[in-house]
Amino acid sequence: MIDKVYPSPDAAVADIPDDVTIMFGGFVTAGSPTSLILALKRKGVRGITGIANNIGLGDRLDELCENRQIKKMIASFAIRASGARRSLFEEQYRRGEVELELVPQGTLAERIRAAGAGIGGFYTRTGVGTPVAEGKETRVIDGEVYLFEKPLYADYALIKASRADRWGNLVYHGAGRNFNVPMATAARVVIAEVDEIVEVGELDPELIVTPGLYVDRVVVGERHQIRWYG
Repeated sequence: MIDKVYPSPDAAVADIPDDVTIMFGGFVTAGSPTSLILALKRKGVRGITGIANNIGLGDRLDELCENRQIKKMIASFAIRASGARRSLFEEQYRRGEVELELVPQGTLAERIRAAGAGIGGFYTRTGVGTPVAEGKETRVIDGEVYLFEKPLYADYALIKASRADRWGNLVYHGAGRNFNVPMATAARVVIAEVDEIVEVGELDPELIVTPGLYVDRVVVGERHQIRWYG
């Protein structure tokens, strides 16, 4: 087996080129790969199509908008309620400078899971009769209208776990499991930021959620301050 440990977040993202699709794990601040995001910012990767549950809700993903590195976001939460402070992404979106595809949260999770499972798509009632349905195939099943949703794949997935061993087996803590788990199966290259790396055999096999088979690189992250908009 290959030792997948990288010396720093910057080294772990060093070969990511421009114009790629990147999944970012996390649910608001829980399980967000902050160190990898900031390393991506320092590298200056541009033309990113991002896939994430949210942007600008306590995560640091919004910082990629400071130097206009994001081209498009596919997310469930990117627009704040009226009166709340707007994120950089929302400001750029309202000026027509970036693209946004809003996807209902359950649909987003299932589209990512479908990619990892090798499923060509699925039908759902969520979004019927709304702008979400525009341009999508529909089908009547048992008298109800359903939308056909396609799987979501990515070139890279930047995810966050609690612990890893040198072979890339991952253990998560609490709510940190969220989107990190399905994203690890749906990208060509998976980079995991963790709090601790242990030797092979030290992780309880019963606690391993993401097998190292899915993980290409692991790196210890740093502690960062949470930034909120509102």
